[in-house]
Amino acid sequence: MAQKPSIPKGTRDFGQQEMAERNYIFDTIRSVFKTYGYAQIDTPAMENLSTLLGKYGDEGDKLLFRILNSGDAFSGIDYESFRTEGDAYNSKALSLKVCEKGLRYDLTVPFARFVVQHQNEISFPFKRYQIQPVWRADRPQKGRYREFYQCDVDVIGSKSQVNELELVQIIDRVFKLLDVRVLIKINNRKVLTGLAEICGFPDKVVDITVAIDKLDKVGLDAVKEEMLGKGLTPEAVAVLEPVLLLSGTDAEKIASMRKLMGGGSASGTVSETGLKGLDELEELFGLIDAAGIGSAVEIDLSLARGLNYYTGAIFEVKALDFAIGSICGGGRYDNLTGIFGLPDMSGVGVSFGADRIYDVLKGLDKFPAGLKSATRVLFANMGSNELLYVLPVARALREAGVSVEVYPDSAKLKKQFDYADRKSIPFLSINGESEMAAGTVQLKNLATGEQKAFSKDDTAAILAFLG
Repeated sequence: MAQKPSIPKGTRDFGQQEMAERNYIFDTIRSVFKTYGYAQIDTPAMENLSTLLGKYGDEGDKLLFRILNSGDAFSGIDYESFRTEGDAYNSKALSLKVCEKGLRYDLTVPFARFVVQHQNEISFPFKRYQIQPVWRADRPQKGRYREFYQCDVDVIGSKSQVNELELVQIIDRVFKLLDVRVLIKINNRKVLTGLAEICGFPDKVVDITVAIDKLDKVGLDAVKEEMLGKGLTPEAVAVLEPVLLLSGTDAEKIASMRKLMGGGSASGTVSETGLKGLDELEELFGLIDAAGIGSAVEIDLSLARGLNYYTGAIFEVKALDFAIGSICGGGRYDNLTGIFGLPDMSGVGVSFGADRIYDVLKGLDKFPAGLKSATRVLFANMGSNELLYVLPVARALREAGVSVEVYPDSAKLKKQFDYADRKSIPFLSINGESEMAAGTVQLKNLATGEQKAFSKDDTAAILAFLG
């Protein structure tokens, strides 16, 4: 009995149409990265689990796809040493014994590993981009996949906020070229650390940021409940609540936060870290104002970004005209390379979620016309002699950079016309005995109906007609 074909949940096939559209996204993003001096690198799809574990927090570690060791991975395992109570086993410890590698969760941690491993071969500040797939064992839903592409751009080896400004400019330029209106939200993890300090729970900064990061998804009441569940007191939550509800201009938000961080909260605690974060936000928004960013940019003090390695500015981008999650995000990390033995190497970067951007462009009908087929000219197959006649013409056009197809079978013309129509091929060339006798080729623009004959050797004239 034939097996029913299927793919794992959270993954997708992409046909020719989808790939043309996805490559439009990749090419647009890549072109902007290059204009800011970023060069491309690639890293392996799998990394050692020791590289990945502990970099994304407990929730991130749970979403890592682990790769079973090759051969009989379970051979020689002392299962009794992993027994906990009754028939239960410590599955986490057991998985580390039989899985030494995992699929990468993002591109930033592998990038940090790359920088340390190749530090003597690169120049700092080091500006790189990567466009590669990543994998997360998440629950598949709209806009959330288990396999998806990230388009990362990072600079490491500089603490200047000019780098943050460039990332905002890159975001602005990419979405302008894609014709998508976006809102760029910015916060600073030092401000979030300051919030933990003024509410009296500096050791709970991770719990607080993880809860705050869910504000848009679950609402204020659920966030408050989660913080209480993590051990914060009602008084501490009351200190944080006004911050999550702050409104006004960016300058007004910073001014309000300065009062709170300077001892104006109910606790009276002063947070030097929080004040430093506000200074950085003020500097960055001064640069943004001077640069004249076209997209909407705002401070969002509820923005947390769930990854533990961020230490400074954090970014998140939302589409204004299409309901979906974040389509781009990132931030500054001061010591990610220190985990691999290279301390005090500050970096900052953002990641464009290509799959969500695809959904946005598809939903808004923003893909340009003509992406359906790369082929410009289809040579009809009128028989064996005619085929031999058009092959040199097809070769000359290909050498000139034109995408050309020659229909492989001597089929009915209607079938060949239908093929060109289905693939949106704009030009069709039909050549028979009369064209062979005259030494010409016919070209027809299928959109306008215009048809012309050219000498088969006049490639320049043919190229001019093709535009």
